Amino acid sequence: MTQHVLGVKEFPIQQFMLFPEHPGTPNTVRSVSMRSSLAGVSGATPTEEMNGAGNLMDFLDEPFPDVGTYEDFHTIDWLREKSRDTDRHRKITSKSKESIWELIKSLLDAWSGWVVMLLIGLLSGTLAGVIDLAVDWMTDLKEGVCLSAFWYSHEQCCWTSNETTFDDRDKCPQWQKWAELMTGHAEGAGAYVLNYFLYILWALLFSFLAVSLVRVFAPYACGSGIPEIKTILSGFIIRGYLGKWTLLIKTVTLVLAVSSGLSLGKEGPLVHVACCCGNLFCSLFSKYSKNEGKRREVLSAAAAAGVSVAFGAPIGGVLFSLEEVSYYFPLKTLWRSFFAALVAAFTLRSINPFGNSRLVLFYVEYHTPWYMAELVPFILLGVFGGLWGTLFIRANIAWCRRRKTTQLGKYPVLEVIAVTGITAVLAYPNPYTRRSTSELISELFNDCGALESSQLCDYINNPNMSRPVDDIPDRPAGPGVYTALWQLALALIFKIVITIFTFGMKIPSGLFIPSMAVGAIAGRIVGIAVEQMAYHHHDWIIFKNWCRPGADCVTPGLYAMVGAAACLGGVTRMTVSLVVIMFELTGGLEYIVPLMAAAVTSKWVADAFGKEGIYESHIQLNGYPYLDVRDEFTHRTLATDVMRPRRNDPPLAVLTQDSTTVEDVETLIKDTDYNGFPVVVSRESERLIGFVQRRDLTLAIKNARQKQDGVVSSSVVYFTEDAPQLPASNPQPLKLRRILNLSPFTVTDHTPMETVVDIFRKLGLRQRCHVSLCLRRRLLGIITKKDVLRHMAQMMNQDPESIMFN
Repeated sequence: MTQHVLGVKEFPIQQFMLFPEHPGTPNTVRSVSMRSSLAGVSGATPTEEMNGAGNLMDFLDEPFPDVGTYEDFHTIDWLREKSRDTDRHRKITSKSKESIWELIKSLLDAWSGWVVMLLIGLLSGTLAGVIDLAVDWMTDLKEGVCLSAFWYSHEQCCWTSNETTFDDRDKCPQWQKWAELMTGHAEGAGAYVLNYFLYILWALLFSFLAVSLVRVFAPYACGSGIPEIKTILSGFIIRGYLGKWTLLIKTVTLVLAVSSGLSLGKEGPLVHVACCCGNLFCSLFSKYSKNEGKRREVLSAAAAAGVSVAFGAPIGGVLFSLEEVSYYFPLKTLWRSFFAALVAAFTLRSINPFGNSRLVLFYVEYHTPWYMAELVPFILLGVFGGLWGTLFIRANIAWCRRRKTTQLGKYPVLEVIAVTGITAVLAYPNPYTRRSTSELISELFNDCGALESSQLCDYINNPNMSRPVDDIPDRPAGPGVYTALWQLALALIFKIVITIFTFGMKIPSGLFIPSMAVGAIAGRIVGIAVEQMAYHHHDWIIFKNWCRPGADCVTPGLYAMVGAAACLGGVTRMTVSLVVIMFELTGGLEYIVPLMAAAVTSKWVADAFGKEGIYESHIQLNGYPYLDVRDEFTHRTLATDVMRPRRNDPPLAVLTQDSTTVEDVETLIKDTDYNGFPVVVSRESERLIGFVQRRDLTLAIKNARQKQDGVVSSSVVYFTEDAPQLPASNPQPLKLRRILNLSPFTVTDHTPMETVVDIFRKLGLRQRCHVSLCLRRRLLGIITKKDVLRHMAQMMNQDPESIMFN
């Protein structure tokens, strides 16, 4: 038998059983075909004269709806899904040789994956473009309106004006603030107060609409969505989380939430929106709608498309899906993810929501190289990013836990309104917090050229300077720069604090943009400080070798970009995909080394305080059964320490292969809440035959009563190939072998838990009895995924009861 090497992102088709070679000797592992090992275990062949079962039909030979499906908040069986897809593909391949029509059907089946990717890319790119345009317009609507066309944003309104001057490029007669429109006065205390009041009013209105729509129509549309996407991709079922209503409400409320001015972004929720698109198109093809494993391949590619349109980074999107969210990522999914990300980016570029012929708002061009000495401040920004990530995760999780365990969680609308009101009141006086976070980051990333009118570019120019526009030397900071610095310092404190309370509320809320804003503000402050040090102290040894007087040495915008990467990495613990996203986002390929240094440093610093990123922390907070492939299990415990039943527990609930009646099965289902039951030869021997799912048993008996004559409560249920020997007076038996899993994973009672955890992780096993404890093939107990997670939590001195789902 071929031996398979298990990778983190793959699982083999072949299934294995683990037994001791001989009792009392050291355990050795040998792979055994389950079907061949169980040959001869079934009961004796009955005679037709005794039970009249010669023509007995296994009514499950023709599958009926819902058998093999999963209930809500349960985990899929990856191996069963893979086996079902292999059988389906084998049938299609064999039929394709029968006729031209069957050959065409097989080709359509082969191309259906690419068709789904095309549709996902088109729809997610279109939705992202619409969201960008709507957010731009509604954000500006809080401050004023365009008289010539009310659906124009401020920038679009002034594009069409012939009266806009260079110095007042943001002012044009067609755009009026609310105070000017209502009172005719654009300046003065009265106009300021009225604009202030209306800004707060619009923000409250947008946030109230967002939280109300989420609460009434689609509760799953709140939050970022990435923790749940990670959990779903690991095999967990959350019905409705990727449904049509969730897609519609998330799209609408995302616009409202971002436009309200809250400290949140749209990038994370766009991943959720793209996955909803993927789930929508999966329902059009039975290949994906009837196989949860294949569906998750599509969702992995959809996540890549979501990041592609969120950041304009198709390659970064593929790497993000691979590094951050996907649990199972075969090579063909990599290709399809690339295609979906490509189509989504192309669609967004065709819409051109930012009007700059770019995929993103942050595109920059720096004209000065970086120098080795600058690695020191870059690494310090990485340290800041790691510390910020740790602070944010701990504070946000503490606040979210308080929300879940106190009365605060019962009033989501009031919480959103209160946080929005506080945000609007504090944000309006500061020009750097009043504007949208994306525009703030764009300004912080920009280099100060001769055409810039920002306060950050208010330097004292040398009147005798005669240099090209793109090669302006370092200059002393003017009063505008110093004013901007203290405003940025206040904005930094404000963003750090308010984001902690915003992320996790019952509205769509992404974390990428707020994290990048914190890092960009800190980076720009550090960049200006280094720039002024280099100008005033160019004779210092650290500047002497690379910064001559009158040279353009330091680019503060680069520091903002590095700081943004550091803080985003500290919060999410991304590395490779983060660096690729950042240089795709900004076009700064030349600055990949500073980005790498900051990303790695922030991860090292943050990991020193805790291994979990913000998404893993929220998964733990919600009690989802997620086994992170990056976690290490280092404790020296055995499978027997985790198995159930424990001492003083009731005996294991099992079914026998040919002596249990329909009434016994129904009673067992009614009296227990287990998700499945082991099937043994007899209660005396307890030799394991297989495992049957509770849901399949329930559906099978229900359908048998409806479709098969003679099945009554006293009918014997058998799982063997042949019917048991029964007296002729007995009612007709019920054969349920088709729903029996003949190859549940088994380990010995002395198997190290480290091995058991690896089996669950790498094979993606379902939680119920897919790892059984056997000695001489005698069933001793069961280990479920929930048991493993609770044991790991207990070993880490955490509350094992926090794992709520099966």
